[in-house]
This record gives sequence, structure tokens and C-alpha cells, in this order.
Amino acid sequence: MPKTLVEMTGITKTFPGVKALDNAQLTLYSGEVLGLLGENGAGKSTLMNVLGGVYKPDSGKIVIDGKEAVIGSVVDAQNLGVAFIHQEIALVPYLSVAENIFLGRERMSAGMVDKKKMYKEAKQWLDMVGLDVNPATMLCKLSIGKQQMVEIAKACSLNMKLLIMDEPTSSLSESEVKSLFEMMNKLKSNGIGLIYISHKLDEIFTITDRVCVMRDGGYVGTIVTKESSRDELVSMMVGRTLDSYYTRTFNTPGEVMMEVKNINSGIRLRDCSFKVRKGEILGFYGLVGAGRSELVKAAMGLYPKDSGTVYVKGKDVTKLPTMKIQESGVALVPENRKLEGLILKNSISFNMSISVLRKFMNHLRVNGKKEKEIVDNGIASLAVKTPSRDQRVGNLSGGNQQKVVLAKWLASDPEILILDEPTRGVDVGAKAEIYKIMNELAAKGMAIIMISSEMPEIVNMCDRILVMNDGKITGELDRSEFDQEKILHYVFAEDE
Repeated sequence: MPKTLVEMTGITKTFPGVKALDNAQLTLYSGEVLGLLGENGAGKSTLMNVLGGVYKPDSGKIVIDGKEAVIGSVVDAQNLGVAFIHQEIALVPYLSVAENIFLGRERMSAGMVDKKKMYKEAKQWLDMVGLDVNPATMLCKLSIGKQQMVEIAKACSLNMKLLIMDEPTSSLSESEVKSLFEMMNKLKSNGIGLIYISHKLDEIFTITDRVCVMRDGGYVGTIVTKESSRDELVSMMVGRTLDSYYTRTFNTPGEVMMEVKNINSGIRLRDCSFKVRKGEILGFYGLVGAGRSELVKAAMGLYPKDSGTVYVKGKDVTKLPTMKIQESGVALVPENRKLEGLILKNSISFNMSISVLRKFMNHLRVNGKKEKEIVDNGIASLAVKTPSRDQRVGNLSGGNQQKVVLAKWLASDPEILILDEPTRGVDVGAKAEIYKIMNELAAKGMAIIMISSEMPEIVNMCDRILVMNDGKITGELDRSEFDQEKILHYVFAEDE
């Protein structure tokens, strides 16, 4: 029987208006990867924030290495060997790799920072996680995947016993995911316990030994990964069987709603052209950095263009400001909901209504009844889980934040909807709901552009797929041509 590293029992945590954890529990063994699954709002991150010292529980017991632990702060957790790699990189971009690893613990000699010693020690920790970079390299020059590895090297330098990873692959390429998994297996073989939070079930089955499932702040059960199935895990998460995951009824697309011709922007976008039709879902696929987000932002006037033309319903909107393009019937749901889509300190009501002020404001007079109607309709139609429209958006789960962003732009009654990674960081139940909404909108004639790094959703939801690589559209496939091998051929296509 493996050694029990962490045992959490009876953990309860309440925030204003929300019981985030209700008698939650979790057991982690040394040298294992434990998957932590649940819908957005299930309490996964809150439970890990309790273990990581971010929150103090209202009640419950935590035992680490056989001893009851009192964790009142992040420093307390670190001293007990707990390391937490959050979804957003928590490093300083304009310091070197070594300076980030030893930030606040700089190696000193004769009262001065000993960079030579620091670089030497940093190299040892970088080697441990399999990252071949110069410790003197500025962090901002590294890819997101490599920055994440630096965070893990830093955690290793703190003599960690367990590593918590929250959605670590959300911005990684396939090769970076492979490197991450290799590193995780190496840590596991050294007896370190890992807790892995992810909504990607393929990853859960690839890397975890057991899976702990939570729902509505409580504990549902723990199961050996190789003895479970996708359907069983989904049923445990959502409390029901999902009859249909990808919902799509395909209709014959209508007239062209938006056309982009020969967009160029330095080396980031090179001669890109596309059309999207009424009732069609057009997918953009490619690796991180391929230029997909830059292309739709250029079309919306949010990214610089050297040349090219943009038409909306036959009208040239190339030189119009972004707000005018939006008023012509185009809405963009951005990739980074926290930085670009929402004002986290404000309420759901504020965020949902900010893009449609003209609907309920006349000069300085506010029609409160109309505003309430718009917000309540958005909450109901997208099934946003919240105690009140006045709830701070920052207090919502990731999936519910994504629904608020979507509701915000659907309130503007767009005819063309651009969705950039609409299901990133969203649980399976919320994903299924988003797919259903997309299908309903397309069936009503809306033209939809979806950028996604998840091939299954691109293949199952789209009428056509455009593949990008290195700022260029390298291939186009109609539904009858969808094939993983073909798509990957275009992903890695070289310039002619």
C-alpha cells in the first residue's frame, strides 16, 4: 500500500452568498498523479486553495505526512512542502530564469547577490525538470510552456512534497504537453505526489493514476483511472448522463456575411483570406502562435494591418473603428476572458450590459427595468450559476465567467459571432451547453467563427476548417474532408 501523503476531510468553506465547499475530502498518495475533476463551480480550485494556504477553511482537517497541519498562509503551505502552479503564470517576466527561481531567496556572497552561484544552482533544478535553457535568459523570451517549467523548477527548489497543477496545459502546444507529462512522471518516480486539475478527459486518462470527482462543493468519489470510462466520469461530474456532448445539426449555409481579403501584418499575418456564411460554423485550427487570434482581431480593427480588406454583409469596413464594426453586427468573444472580456471587480449585471448601453440609456437616464430584463435573459438563456445578478464576476467559476462573456455579446444581437477558444478552462457540462448554444445560433442563421486548439470540437462542430501555420492559412477542408491526418498535415505545412 502506498504511503498516504495528504488527507483532507470535512473541509467546509463559505463565501458571501455561496457555500464553495461542503464537507469535501481528498486523499493523495506519494508517487501518484491524482486527477481532480468536476464542473466549473464544483469547488476544485477552492479546495486546492485551502491546501495551498490561499484560503482558511471554516472547518475540517488536513493531515500531511501523518501529522495534522495548520495552514494559515501560502508560506505555511510551502514550509509543509506544498507547491501550487496556478493557471496564470506567477513569475516576473523581466527577470532572468535564475532570478525567478530564487526570488526572495537570492544567493548572497559578501553582502552581494552571487549570480554565478545562483545560475549554477538554477541549472541543477532546470535539469531536474528537463528544461534546457540558460539560467541567465530573460523569462519573457521563453514560451508559455517553458515558463511553466521554470515555475515547476522553482517549486522543486523549495523541497516540495506535493505539486498542485491547475489547468496546466490550457496554453501549451502538443509538444509542450508531452514534455510536461514526461516531467510529471519523473517527479512521480521521485515520490512526489501530484494533483492535476483539468477539464480535458483525454489528459486525465493519459497522466493520472486515480481520479477524485467533486460536485457542488462536495465529494462524489475517487476511482482508479484505468478502471473507469469517460461516460462514468462525466456522469459522476454532472450527476446525470450527457445524452449528447457535441450537438450539431448541419444546414446549407446561406449568403456570405463576412469576407476578409489578403490581410497582411508583418510576419504575423501573411496574405490571409476567408469567408463565413449565414448559418455556418467556420473553424480555425492551428498551434499556439499560428496567427489565428491575430487574424480575427485584425479583421475587427484590434490588431494592426499592413494591407487587406474586410467586408461585412458586402460593405467595406476596413477603415472603420472597432466599435463601428461591432455596430454593423459583429461580436468577438476574446480568448482571455479575464483580461479582455470581463471587468472582474464588477457585477454580472455591469458586465452583461456594458456593451449594449444604448438599449437602456437615453442620454443620462437609465431604464433600470430594461437593463434588468437584458441581464436576467442572459443569465437564464446561458444557465449562469449565480445567487444574484449583482454577484461579482470575479467570484464566479471559470465556466460561468465564460457564459457571462458570451451573454454580454449575444445581448448586442450580432449576426456574425467570433468565438476565440470558447471552451478553454470550461468543464464538460458547460462545454456541452456552449456547443448546444452554438448549434441553436447557427440554425437561426448566425454566422459563427470558432478558433479552437481542441481538434475534437473543431471536427464535430464545424462546417469548414481553415488551418493556420506561421501566420498563413495553409489548408481548407469541407466537412466531407475532415480527417485528423489531413488537418495535422496542414498544421505542419511548410511555406511553398
